[in-house]
Amino acid sequence: MKLPPLATLRYFDLAARLESFVRAAEQLHVTHGAVSRQVRLLEEDLGVALFERRNRAVHLTRAGRDLHDTTRAIFEQLEDSVQRLRQPPHDNVLVLSCEPTIAMRWLIPRLPRFHAAHPDVQLHLVAAGGPVDFARGGIDLALRRDDFEWDRQLHSLKICDEWIGPVRTPGATGERLLHSTTRPSAWATWQRLGGQTPSYPSRSDFEHFYLSIQAASAGLGLAMASALMVSDELHSTQLEAPFGFLRDGSSYHLLSPQPLHDNGKRQRFADWVTNECQVCLTQLGLGQNVAPPHVR
Repeated sequence: MKLPPLATLRYFDLAARLESFVRAAEQLHVTHGAVSRQVRLLEEDLGVALFERRNRAVHLTRAGRDLHDTTRAIFEQLEDSVQRLRQPPHDNVLVLSCEPTIAMRWLIPRLPRFHAAHPDVQLHLVAAGGPVDFARGGIDLALRRDDFEWDRQLHSLKICDEWIGPVRTPGATGERLLHSTTRPSAWATWQRLGGQTPSYPSRSDFEHFYLSIQAASAGLGLAMASALMVSDELHSTQLEAPFGFLRDGSSYHLLSPQPLHDNGKRQRFADWVTNECQVCLTQLGLGQNVAPPHVR
Protein backbone atom coordinates (compact mmCIF):
# COMPACT_ATOMS: atom_id res chain seq x y z
CA MET A 1 0.00 0.00 0.00
CA LYS A 2 1.30 3.41 -0.99
CA LEU A 3 1.47 5.81 1.97
CA PRO A 4 0.73 9.53 1.73
CA PRO A 5 3.77 11.83 1.51
CA LEU A 6 5.47 12.25 4.87
CA ALA A 7 5.24 16.06 4.61
CA THR A 8 1.44 15.94 4.49
CA LEU A 9 1.34 13.74 7.59
CA ARG A 10 3.72 16.06 9.41
CA TYR A 11 1.67 19.16 8.56
CA PHE A 12 -1.52 17.38 9.55
CA ASP A 13 -0.08 16.15 12.87
CA LEU A 14 1.05 19.60 13.96
CA ALA A 15 -2.20 21.26 12.87
CA ALA A 16 -4.18 18.57 14.73
CA ARG A 17 -2.05 18.95 17.84
CA LEU A 18 -2.47 22.75 17.88
CA GLU A 19 -6.00 22.76 16.40
CA SER A 20 -4.91 25.67 14.26
CA PHE A 21 -3.50 26.02 10.75
CA VAL A 22 -2.13 29.44 11.66
CA ARG A 23 -0.18 28.26 14.73
CA ALA A 24 1.09 25.22 12.83
CA ALA A 25 2.34 27.51 10.06
CA GLU A 26 4.17 29.66 12.61
CA GLN A 27 5.99 26.65 14.05
CA LEU A 28 6.84 25.28 10.61
CA HIS A 29 7.92 28.71 9.35
CA VAL A 30 5.59 28.51 6.37
CA THR A 31 2.43 30.30 5.33
CA HIS A 32 -1.07 29.46 6.50
CA GLY A 33 -1.89 28.57 2.92
CA ALA A 34 0.94 26.02 2.77
CA VAL A 35 -0.45 24.14 5.76
CA SER A 36 -3.95 24.25 4.32
CA ARG A 37 -2.75 22.88 0.98
CA GLN A 38 -0.81 19.99 2.56
CA VAL A 39 -3.81 19.00 4.69
CA ARG A 40 -6.09 19.21 1.64
CA LEU A 41 -3.72 16.96 -0.31
CA LEU A 42 -3.80 14.42 2.52
CA GLU A 43 -7.60 14.50 2.66
CA GLU A 44 -7.80 13.97 -1.10
CA ASP A 45 -5.31 11.08 -0.89
CA LEU A 46 -7.30 9.39 1.89
CA GLY A 47 -10.73 10.29 0.55
CA VAL A 48 -12.00 11.56 3.93
CA ALA A 49 -12.33 14.92 5.65
CA LEU A 50 -9.90 15.28 8.54
CA PHE A 51 -10.99 18.71 9.75
CA GLU A 52 -14.23 20.61 10.07
CA ARG A 53 -13.58 24.20 9.01
CA ARG A 54 -15.75 26.70 10.85
CA ASN A 55 -14.97 30.29 10.01
CA ARG A 56 -11.29 30.55 11.00
CA ALA A 57 -11.35 27.62 13.45
CA VAL A 58 -10.62 23.99 12.61
CA HIS A 59 -11.75 20.92 14.49
CA LEU A 60 -10.83 17.30 13.95
CA THR A 61 -13.42 14.97 12.52
CA ARG A 62 -13.74 11.44 13.86
CA ALA A 63 -11.46 10.25 11.06
CA GLY A 64 -9.03 13.04 11.90
CA ARG A 65 -8.93 12.00 15.56
CA ASP A 66 -8.25 8.38 14.60
CA LEU A 67 -5.41 9.38 12.31
CA HIS A 68 -3.95 11.79 14.84
CA ASP A 69 -3.79 9.06 17.49
CA THR A 70 -1.40 7.25 15.15
CA THR A 71 0.63 10.18 13.83
CA ARG A 72 1.13 11.59 17.30
CA ALA A 73 2.66 8.33 18.58
CA ILE A 74 4.82 7.93 15.46
CA PHE A 75 6.22 11.46 15.49
CA GLU A 76 6.83 11.39 19.25
CA GLN A 77 8.85 8.18 18.86
CA LEU A 78 10.70 9.64 15.90
CA GLU A 79 11.55 12.82 17.81
CA ASP A 80 12.81 10.79 20.78
CA SER A 81 15.02 8.65 18.52
CA VAL A 82 16.47 11.67 16.74
CA GLN A 83 17.16 13.38 20.05
CA ARG A 84 19.02 10.33 21.39
CA LEU A 85 21.07 10.08 18.20
CA ARG A 86 22.05 13.73 18.37
CA GLN A 87 23.23 13.41 21.97
CA PRO A 88 26.89 12.42 22.34
CA PRO A 89 27.48 9.04 24.03
CA HIS A 90 28.12 9.24 27.76
CA ASP A 91 30.91 6.74 28.20
CA ASN A 92 31.40 7.90 31.78
CA VAL A 93 27.88 6.89 32.90
CA LEU A 94 27.59 3.55 34.71
CA VAL A 95 24.06 2.29 35.42
CA LEU A 96 24.04 -0.20 38.30
CA SER A 97 21.04 -2.26 39.34
CA CYS A 98 21.35 -3.40 42.96
CA GLU A 99 19.15 -5.33 45.36
CA PRO A 100 17.38 -2.76 47.58
CA THR A 101 18.58 -4.00 50.99
CA ILE A 102 22.25 -4.28 50.07
CA ALA A 103 21.98 -0.91 48.29
CA MET A 104 20.46 0.91 51.26
CA ARG A 105 22.34 -0.72 54.10
CA TRP A 106 25.77 -1.30 52.58
CA LEU A 107 26.48 0.16 49.15
CA ILE A 108 25.15 3.72 49.41
CA PRO A 109 27.12 4.58 52.59
CA ARG A 110 30.29 3.57 50.71
CA LEU A 111 29.62 5.35 47.43
CA PRO A 112 31.44 8.55 48.51
CA ARG A 113 34.63 6.46 48.49
CA PHE A 114 33.88 5.25 44.96
CA HIS A 115 33.25 8.80 43.74
CA ALA A 116 36.46 9.98 45.39
CA ALA A 117 38.46 7.19 43.75
CA HIS A 118 36.75 7.50 40.36
CA PRO A 119 35.49 11.08 39.99
CA ASP A 120 35.12 10.70 36.21
CA VAL A 121 32.53 7.88 36.50
CA GLN A 122 28.93 8.98 36.91
CA LEU A 123 27.13 6.19 38.76
CA HIS A 124 23.36 5.82 38.32
CA LEU A 125 21.88 3.47 40.93
CA VAL A 126 18.67 1.52 40.30
CA ALA A 127 17.15 -0.47 43.18
CA ALA A 128 15.84 -3.82 41.94
CA GLY A 129 16.19 -7.53 42.60
CA GLY A 130 15.89 -10.77 40.67
CA PRO A 131 16.26 -11.16 36.88
CA VAL A 132 17.57 -8.17 34.94
CA ASP A 133 16.47 -6.85 31.54
CA PHE A 134 19.73 -5.13 30.68
CA ALA A 135 18.64 -3.84 27.27
CA ARG A 136 15.24 -2.44 28.26
CA GLY A 137 16.50 -0.90 31.49
CA GLY A 138 19.72 0.48 30.01
CA ILE A 139 21.60 -1.40 32.74
CA ASP A 140 25.39 -1.83 32.62
CA LEU A 141 25.87 -3.94 35.76
CA ALA A 142 23.68 -5.75 38.28
CA LEU A 143 24.67 -6.68 41.82
CA ARG A 144 22.70 -9.77 42.84
CA ARG A 145 22.69 -12.66 45.30
CA ASP A 146 22.61 -15.99 43.47
CA ASP A 147 19.17 -16.99 44.73
CA PHE A 148 17.75 -17.21 41.18
CA GLU A 149 18.83 -18.55 37.79
CA TRP A 150 20.22 -15.98 35.39
CA ASP A 151 21.12 -16.29 31.72
CA ARG A 152 24.44 -18.12 31.62
CA GLN A 153 25.45 -16.10 28.59
CA LEU A 154 25.84 -13.13 30.93
CA HIS A 155 29.30 -12.30 32.22
CA SER A 156 29.45 -12.79 35.98
CA LEU A 157 31.95 -12.19 38.75
CA LYS A 158 31.65 -13.54 42.28
CA ILE A 159 32.11 -10.68 44.74
CA CYS A 160 31.90 -12.47 48.09
CA ASP A 161 30.11 -15.15 50.09
CA GLU A 162 26.97 -14.41 52.06
CA TRP A 163 27.34 -14.66 55.84
CA ILE A 164 24.21 -14.70 57.99
CA GLY A 165 23.57 -14.49 61.71
CA PRO A 166 21.05 -13.21 64.27
CA VAL A 167 21.41 -9.59 65.40
CA ARG A 168 19.81 -7.44 68.07
CA THR A 169 20.38 -4.23 69.95
CA PRO A 170 22.80 -4.61 72.90
CA GLY A 171 20.88 -5.46 76.04
CA ALA A 172 17.62 -6.01 74.17
CA THR A 173 15.00 -7.74 76.28
CA GLY A 174 12.40 -8.40 73.57
CA GLU A 175 11.86 -12.17 73.38
CA ARG A 176 10.75 -12.19 69.77
CA LEU A 177 12.12 -13.71 66.56
CA LEU A 178 11.81 -11.43 63.54
CA HIS A 179 11.06 -13.00 60.15
CA SER A 180 10.79 -11.59 56.62
CA THR A 181 8.79 -12.59 53.56
CA THR A 182 11.66 -11.99 51.13
CA ARG A 183 13.90 -14.47 52.99
CA PRO A 184 11.35 -16.84 54.52
CA SER A 185 13.82 -19.69 55.08
CA ALA A 186 16.53 -17.60 56.77
CA TRP A 187 15.99 -18.98 60.27
CA ALA A 188 15.60 -22.56 58.99
CA THR A 189 18.86 -22.20 57.04
CA TRP A 190 20.60 -20.93 60.16
CA GLN A 191 19.42 -23.96 62.14
CA ARG A 192 20.44 -26.34 59.36
CA LEU A 193 23.94 -24.86 59.37
CA GLY A 194 24.20 -25.59 63.07
CA GLY A 195 23.49 -22.15 64.42
CA GLN A 196 21.93 -21.71 67.83
CA THR A 197 18.34 -20.47 67.71
CA PRO A 198 16.82 -19.15 70.94
CA SER A 199 13.41 -20.50 71.89
CA TYR A 200 11.61 -17.17 71.92
CA PRO A 201 7.87 -17.43 72.59
CA SER A 202 6.84 -14.77 70.07
CA ARG A 203 7.54 -13.86 66.46
CA SER A 204 6.88 -10.94 64.15
CA ASP A 205 6.78 -11.02 60.37
CA PHE A 206 7.85 -8.27 58.01
CA GLU A 207 7.40 -7.91 54.26
CA HIS A 208 11.05 -7.24 53.47
CA PHE A 209 14.42 -8.38 54.81
CA TYR A 210 15.38 -4.74 55.30
CA LEU A 211 12.35 -4.16 57.56
CA SER A 212 13.16 -7.08 59.85
CA ILE A 213 16.72 -5.78 60.30
CA GLN A 214 15.36 -2.30 60.99
CA ALA A 215 13.02 -3.81 63.56
CA ALA A 216 16.00 -5.41 65.31
CA SER A 217 17.71 -2.01 65.34
CA ALA A 218 14.62 -0.63 67.05
CA GLY A 219 14.91 -3.24 69.80
CA LEU A 220 11.93 -5.34 68.74
CA GLY A 221 13.77 -8.65 68.90
CA LEU A 222 16.29 -10.88 67.16
CA ALA A 223 16.49 -10.74 63.34
CA MET A 224 18.43 -12.85 60.88
CA ALA A 225 20.78 -10.57 58.96
CA SER A 226 23.48 -10.51 56.34
CA ALA A 227 26.84 -9.59 57.86
CA LEU A 228 27.43 -7.05 55.10
CA MET A 229 24.12 -5.34 55.73
CA VAL A 230 24.75 -4.78 59.43
CA SER A 231 28.52 -4.26 59.39
CA ASP A 232 28.29 -0.54 60.10
CA GLU A 233 25.91 -1.05 63.04
CA LEU A 234 28.16 -3.79 64.44
CA HIS A 235 31.18 -1.48 64.35
CA SER A 236 29.24 1.35 66.00
CA THR A 237 27.82 -1.14 68.59
CA GLN A 238 24.26 -0.20 67.63
CA LEU A 239 23.77 -3.91 66.99
CA GLU A 240 25.39 -7.08 68.26
CA ALA A 241 25.60 -10.59 66.79
CA PRO A 242 25.43 -12.83 69.87
CA PHE A 243 25.85 -16.09 67.92
CA GLY A 244 28.26 -14.96 65.20
CA PHE A 245 27.83 -15.53 61.47
CA LEU A 246 27.86 -18.58 59.19
CA ARG A 247 28.16 -18.87 55.43
CA ASP A 248 24.76 -19.90 54.05
CA GLY A 249 26.09 -21.20 50.71
CA SER A 250 24.92 -18.26 48.63
CA SER A 251 27.07 -15.43 47.32
CA TYR A 252 26.94 -12.02 45.66
CA HIS A 253 27.78 -11.57 42.00
CA LEU A 254 28.15 -8.79 39.47
CA LEU A 255 26.30 -9.52 36.24
CA SER A 256 26.88 -7.82 32.91
CA PRO A 257 25.97 -8.36 29.26
CA GLN A 258 29.47 -7.12 28.38
CA PRO A 259 32.85 -8.41 29.62
CA LEU A 260 33.68 -7.15 33.09
CA HIS A 261 37.42 -7.13 32.49
CA ASP A 262 37.36 -4.46 29.81
CA ASN A 263 39.78 -2.00 31.43
CA GLY A 264 36.85 0.40 31.55
CA LYS A 265 34.13 1.56 33.91
CA ARG A 266 32.77 -1.96 34.50
CA GLN A 267 36.11 -3.33 35.61
CA ARG A 268 36.81 -0.27 37.75
CA PHE A 269 33.56 -0.70 39.64
CA ALA A 270 34.04 -4.48 39.89
CA ASP A 271 37.51 -4.07 41.38
CA TRP A 272 36.29 -1.41 43.80
CA VAL A 273 33.21 -3.26 45.07
CA THR A 274 35.14 -6.54 45.43
CA ASN A 275 37.77 -4.82 47.55
CA GLU A 276 35.12 -3.09 49.66
CA CYS A 277 33.43 -6.42 50.41
CA GLN A 278 36.70 -8.08 51.32
CA VAL A 279 37.70 -5.23 53.63
CA CYS A 280 34.28 -5.26 55.28
CA LEU A 281 34.27 -9.00 55.96
CA THR A 282 37.87 -8.92 57.18
CA GLN A 283 37.01 -6.16 59.64
CA LEU A 284 34.21 -8.36 60.95
CA GLY A 285 36.66 -11.24 61.39
CA LEU A 286 34.94 -13.38 58.78
CA GLY A 287 37.27 -15.63 56.80
CA GLN A 288 36.58 -18.29 54.22
CA ASN A 289 36.27 -21.26 56.58
CA VAL A 290 35.09 -20.45 60.07
CA ALA A 291 32.99 -17.84 61.78
CA PRO A 292 33.89 -16.26 65.11
CA PRO A 293 31.75 -17.25 68.07
CA HIS A 294 30.84 -13.61 68.70
CA VAL A 295 30.92 -10.55 66.50
CA ARG A 296 30.40 -7.02 67.79
